[in-house]
Amino acid sequence: MPTTGPDSDRLSTSIEALLARIDQLLPTPEPPDFRAHDAFRWTRRGSAFGTTSYAKPLPQVAHMRLADLRHIEHQAERVLRNTQQFVRGLPANNVLLTGARGTGKSSLVRACLSEFGGQGLRLIEVDKTDLADLPLMTEMVSNRPERFIVFCDDLSFESEDAGYKSLKAVLDGGLSAQGSNLLVYATSNRRHLLPQLMSDNLSVRTDSLGEIHPGESIEEKVSLSDRFGLWVSFHAFTQTDYLDIVAHWLVQFGCEVNEQAQREALQWASERGARSGRIALAFAKDWAGRAGLGA
Repeated sequence: MPTTGPDSDRLSTSIEALLARIDQLLPTPEPPDFRAHDAFRWTRRGSAFGTTSYAKPLPQVAHMRLADLRHIEHQAERVLRNTQQFVRGLPANNVLLTGARGTGKSSLVRACLSEFGGQGLRLIEVDKTDLADLPLMTEMVSNRPERFIVFCDDLSFESEDAGYKSLKAVLDGGLSAQGSNLLVYATSNRRHLLPQLMSDNLSVRTDSLGEIHPGESIEEKVSLSDRFGLWVSFHAFTQTDYLDIVAHWLVQFGCEVNEQAQREALQWASERGARSGRIALAFAKDWAGRAGLGA
């Protein structure tokens, strides 16, 4: 039985028209209310008729106080200053926060929302796979009076992942790609967002004067992070800093800070192989919870 010809073309046209009518009948997401909410989650909803992307408000936001971020004062000062410039309509940079896990990178971004949300700052959380929708986000907020940070937590790519090229394309060109009221803030454990391989060094060359020049593979990997105008590095905490953060959270939970708590806090960190603010908070919650059960 033939599968091509006038009858087949008419059938295909009829099916496309039917799908278009059905698609129009499907419920569409409500436009985001940027006055009632200050934090959103970029969401993709797929169906047989395509994919719809929209900003879904977050009814409950894990706000963070600046006072709870300890021993990252230098990093906080730089990020807060950039964010304040942005909120006031002054030139500001996309921000890449890199370094040791659990040291306050994403918490600092949430603290920016707590600090400037009342001044019109809005946060749109997005997965790295959805960053290609950045032009769509820009169009959505282009006529809004608020200032928007598109926040991607734990951003990184594998060597074979071509998604970083999409992100590089939308970040390149500055205002023409993003809009004047939108910036991208991202956190990553990798400074250049891509794994550094020994094989990359094989492409390094030297000129006639002996000066070293990176190869194309290294240049390609560095070029993405270069699109972020402001780099802020975070480092693992010393033992003294870690215990100070533990003490801060124990006090917040109404617990006494004593030698036993400090000893167990160090053991807690040793079992996890790192000293960080996240680990300090987790220990303080465990200690305070056990204390409550004992009481």
